[in-house]
Amino acid sequence: MAAKTPVPESALAWPPTLSPYLAVADARRAIDWYTEVFDGHQRGEVHLMPDGAVGHAEVGIGDAVLMLAEGGAGGVPVVAPDSPTVFTHTLHVQVPDVDATFTRAVAGGATVERPPTDEDYGRVAVVVDPFGHRWLLNTPPARATRRSVGDVAYVTMVVTDAEAAKAFYAHVLGWSYHPGSTPGGWAVADHDGLGLYGAGPDATGQVQLCFRTDDIEAALDRVRERGGETGPVRRQPYGFIADCVDPLGAAFQLWEAAG
Repeated sequence: MAAKTPVPESALAWPPTLSPYLAVADARRAIDWYTEVFDGHQRGEVHLMPDGAVGHAEVGIGDAVLMLAEGGAGGVPVVAPDSPTVFTHTLHVQVPDVDATFTRAVAGGATVERPPTDEDYGRVAVVVDPFGHRWLLNTPPARATRRSVGDVAYVTMVVTDAEAAKAFYAHVLGWSYHPGSTPGGWAVADHDGLGLYGAGPDATGQVQLCFRTDDIEAALDRVRERGGETGPVRRQPYGFIADCVDPLGAAFQLWEAAG
C-alpha cells in the first residue's frame, strides 16, 4: 500500500474530545494500512524516539483522529497485541461504503470475523486488522444524522454565478466540489454541511442556514405564529425541507430528517 502525503500540522484542527490511541508492532506499516483502508490521511509528521521507534503518529479518518505508537516506545508501559483471539475493546468506525472498506481491509490482510450484513442500525461488518485490533465497520442508515434539533444542518452560500464562486473559493480556500441534490447546487467536498447554490444574475448573494427540526409541520406553524413566512414542504432523499423568512426578512430553511 502506497503512503500518502502527510497533512502539515499547520493545517490541522485540534483532535476530537475522545481519540483512540493504539499500540502496534509496526507503526509505519500501520499508518499506510489505516490511511489506505479507511481513506484517511497522515496528520503531521511521525515522531521518532532516539532508538528509531515510532513514539507518536496520527491518522485522520473522517472527522476522527486515530493516534498510534509502537508498543513500549519510550518506556511507556503498553504492548502491541500479538495475534489475540479475545479483545478488550472494539473500534467502531462509520464509513461511506462498508463493502468497499471491507474489501480493502481483507485485501490488506485483515481477518474476517463478520462479513457485511444489513441491520436496523445500518450495514455492518467486523474485521481484525493485521496489528491485532478489532474494528466494527458501519454505514449508518439514510435516516441517521449527527445533527440535534435546533442545530445548523447545512449552510448554503447563495451566489449569482456558481462557476465564478467555485473558482474563487477553490483559489482562496482550496475547495473542490461535487454536484448537490438540487440543480444549480454544489456541495463542498470534505466539508460536511456546506454548499454553493447559483441562483442567477438577479439573485442577492447571501448565506442561508438550514436548521434541523423533529417535526417540520409544527415548526412551520410556530414560524407563522410569530409573523414569519413559510413555503411548501418539499420531500427530498434526505428528508423534508421548507423555505422560510423570519419577521425581519432573513431567509432560512427548516429540515426534518427522513423517518
